[in-house]
Amino acid sequence: MGLSKTEIFTDQQNEISQFAKAFGHPARVAILQHLFKMEACICGDLVNEIGLAQPTISQHLKALKNLGLIKGSIEGTTVCYCIDVKNWTKMKALLSEFLNQDISLKEECC
Repeated sequence: MGLSKTEIFTDQQNEISQFAKAFGHPARVAILQHLFKMEACICGDLVNEIGLAQPTISQHLKALKNLGLIKGSIEGTTVCYCIDVKNWTKMKALLSEFLNQDISLKEECC
């Protein structure tokens, strides 16, 4: 597989693509929706709620955590996850700016 050559793109383009990965799998969308609904969650709750195996949920949680959209705190032998409000707000602003671009053409060109 070739290199992604992310260095040839702007920081903003790379950041948008990274945040977009969060929505690239329905399980991550379901996890985010559940975390918003519950305001905090333990991994086992997600397994029951979403219906995927614990290792699969853990992989998706890791991806969301690496993207900075969720954070976790260790409580004994469990990890409690929640939305990282600061990064979620940043992502919303960045994606809104990108998605709210208007097409300046009066007619379709293709």
